[in-house]
Parts: sequence; C-alpha cells; structure tokens
Amino acid sequence: MTTTLDRTAPRDLATELPARLSLTPKTTLAGQLDGAWWPRTRDLEVELPPLAAALDETWGRVTRVTVNPARWPVVPRTVAVAGRVLHVGWFTEQDPDKLILLSYTVGRWDLLVVPPETAAAAAARLMAAAAIPGSVLTAGVLMANEAVIGRGAGDARRREAAWEDEGGACMSTFGEPFGRSALPLSANGWR
Repeated sequence: MTTTLDRTAPRDLATELPARLSLTPKTTLAGQLDGAWWPRTRDLEVELPPLAAALDETWGRVTRVTVNPARWPVVPRTVAVAGRVLHVGWFTEQDPDKLILLSYTVGRWDLLVVPPETAAAAAARLMAAAAIPGSVLTAGVLMANEAVIGRGAGDARRREAAWEDEGGACMSTFGEPFGRSALPLSANGWR
C-alpha cells in the first residue's frame, strides 16, 4: 500500500497552531490516561513539535514518543523539536489510540490520540473523558464508547424511520405491514 502525504499547507498550518491538549490535573489519583491529544493531521513530523513544546512547559522535556503504526502512515525515527531531537518509536502491541511520552527526568505519560478527522463535539467528549483523574477507562474503551455514542443522534432517527417504513413490529408473514390496531390477538387475549 502506498501512502502520499501532502507536506505543504498542513505542515505550515500545524506548526503555527498550538497543540490541542486536555491534561489530567495533578492529583494522587492514578488513571489509565494522563489526558488526550487531538492532532490536526496524521503527520508526526508536523504534529509532534507543537505537542512537545506544549508539554515542555507543563510536564518537562519530552525525549521519546511511542505510537502504534496502525494510525500513522509514516513513523519517523526522529523529529526535530526546538533545536533538539525527539526519538520516535513504534510498537504494534501498543494501543493504536494511545501515544506514550517519555522523559528522563519526569517519567511517562499516556495520552489518548483523538483522530484528526473527529468532529468537534466528539473530540470534546473524548478529551474530557481522558482527563478525568483516576479513570480506569483505556484509550481503546473510550474510542469504542464514542463510536457507540457518535452513532446515537443521527443514526437513531434513521433507525426509527427505517423501523416505521418497514412497518415496525407490525408485519404479516407475507411482509405486508399491519396497522398498529390490527394486530391479531392470541388465544389468551394477549397481543
């Protein structure tokens, strides 16, 4: 499979805009995630410098990052960040919806990666859920929950319309819809 990255406009845009982050407040409650990151593209060379810059201020210098290559078309070995090198690794065993950040002095942080194409409302839900202190929900569980929630609003109306168009529960054995009051009664009088 061949992947082509357009490295013109998105690269310029992403380097000028700050990283979209939601971080867990400092607390003694340890959870599965330390927050969430919503990149604008799937280009790690473009996205990691603003992320590292934002985290350098709040958490300390990030020296290494690991990802699952399933979500990233290209995983560079290193990325230049403010005159230094950020080492990037990948592991297929790592949750594909998680980014692991490492620092020699501060430790490790696990962030949910909200896909760039996610709608703003869904991204807001995911970022808020990932930043709850002490949460036991993993990145994969949060993404699966959002997939169910995200289908809820628009899909519920479509499912209801399909239900009604097909006659709902009132179908004869020949596929003809019954009127709601025309259901046959069983021998005991219950419908």
